[in-house]
Amino acid sequence: MKSCDLLIEGVTIPLKWRCPQFLKLLLFDYDKVELANMNRLFFQPHQAGLSKVQAAEHTLRNINPDVHFEVYNYNITTVDNFQHFMDRISNGGLESGKPVDLVLSCVDNFEARMAINTACNELGQTWMESGVSENAVSGHIQLIIPGESACFACAPPLVVAENIDEKTLKREGVCAASLPTTMGVVAGILVQNVLKFLLNFGTVSFYLGYNAMQDFFPTMSMKPNPQCEDRNCRKQQEEYKKKIAALPKQEVVEQEEEEILHEDNDWGIELVSEISEEELKDASGPVPDLPEGITVAYTVPRKAEDALPGGESVEDSGESLEELMAKMKNM
Repeated sequence: MKSCDLLIEGVTIPLKWRCPQFLKLLLFDYDKVELANMNRLFFQPHQAGLSKVQAAEHTLRNINPDVHFEVYNYNITTVDNFQHFMDRISNGGLESGKPVDLVLSCVDNFEARMAINTACNELGQTWMESGVSENAVSGHIQLIIPGESACFACAPPLVVAENIDEKTLKREGVCAASLPTTMGVVAGILVQNVLKFLLNFGTVSFYLGYNAMQDFFPTMSMKPNPQCEDRNCRKQQEEYKKKIAALPKQEVVEQEEEEILHEDNDWGIELVSEISEEELKDASGPVPDLPEGITVAYTVPRKAEDALPGGESVEDSGESLEELMAKMKNM
């Protein structure tokens, strides 16, 4: 089995882990366990008051004692903590001094997402972002490979683009809606995508959404923005272009159309048209004068009177249908 190491900011998602392939988990979160978390997270009432990373480590260690843990109970958005956070991305792998295999973002605010995005762009670290909407009926996951796919700053949410302090958007005494089912679905999708990415099987989604109201799962891939405000993102894009340009070009070989060969026709059966090309042409209508490159799909046949030999036509006797029927009966 392949052994992997994950660095995870926010501990909502990792509590879904049951897989023994992951031999090292680095957990980051500044919050503490509250009784309000019991309805949607994997914590237990007796863990109230503990830091979320400490409580998560206890729970996960009981599930799989072979996993190595590093837990950090601090806010990664401060200057000092951010530098330490970057150091653990670069050197916190299972093998000492090696980077982690993947970073997971399981946070609930844009400030932390932007901090993770900045660190991963600077280090060229692949990471996965995830989230659930405030109304708790939709969510998404996103794989971000610096330089190859859009980073979080390439197409930022309005709050980030307008530099709005998201703390001012929260009303006092009002918290975001919480549906454990939505969080569970998004967590399961994220874990599945991580397994496919690390163990190299199936199709890894660059973006996969979930709309609980309509059971809709949109998926797409987003290209990086050449005018991204993150200079490290732009730098990673240039390096990725150079990497692609250095790859050997595949020669395009034009395949000649093979002549269709039929099996031996022992009985001499042939398909022959019942009318000649001249007859077919005569039966077709006139072709209008069209610009070069434009053809008609079909033509309007000539009127029946035009098709009679010598231009003959049938005279109209003026008799009604009833009179014609009476004549036929008397014959």
